[in-house]
Amino acid sequence: MSPGSLIRQLLPGTAILSGDQDLEEFYALPSARCLRADFVVSIDGAVEIEGKSRGLGGPADRAAFMAMRAVTDAVLVGAGTARIERYGPVSLSEAVEQRRLARGQEPAPPLVVVSRRGLLGSDDRVFLNGYRPIVVTTAAALQEHPELEDLAHVIVCGEDEVDLPKSVDHLVGMGFERLLCEGGPALLHSLLSHDLVDEMCVTFSPVIAGPHHLLLSGDRPLGQPSRFRLEGLLEGDGLLLARYGRDRDRR
Repeated sequence: MSPGSLIRQLLPGTAILSGDQDLEEFYALPSARCLRADFVVSIDGAVEIEGKSRGLGGPADRAAFMAMRAVTDAVLVGAGTARIERYGPVSLSEAVEQRRLARGQEPAPPLVVVSRRGLLGSDDRVFLNGYRPIVVTTAAALQEHPELEDLAHVIVCGEDEVDLPKSVDHLVGMGFERLLCEGGPALLHSLLSHDLVDEMCVTFSPVIAGPHHLLLSGDRPLGQPSRFRLEGLLEGDGLLLARYGRDRDRR
């Protein structure tokens, strides 16, 4: 969090969060398996302005984004979003790395890229400076792009479509029990469709984007609605940052 910036906690209870550690405590995850999704949206539900999310955020949203990265075991992102948002390896400050080590975590969470078609090239920023992310893909994609195994730690889950329940089980089996999905809408839609999302962290930006923008859960029906309960609420820079837990008792 930048010096002098303040975020107000409105729920549960009230407090001023004035440092990175305060935010990490607010976004702390249980030790049990948990998949969290984090998105910033306009008042009318858009997740991008001119194709990117950065036009909706602000310093408070950025601070929360980094706090969620600080406490997660792995960062999950769709290949299209990784390309558009120019994702590289997850980078954290030395102080955050030391806190992660004290909690028994790796210094930084690995990047997990989900790619149905395996269309990733060596010049993509996810491979910056020889970094080897985890790539979850299909048997068909790996057969067409065998070079992926030279660039990344490849997990094959599914023949022609990525089997997300199997993918999440595999990642948990590797020790990545607390997962953070950062987008995009297509990946979130699929995770929600398979009832895999345990927590939604949504930042509401005071912006009306208008029509013809990507929406939070995409433009396809979800089928059975996913119900969540409000567990926490922050305010900073005119943004509302809500934390919702999956309400599995209401269907």
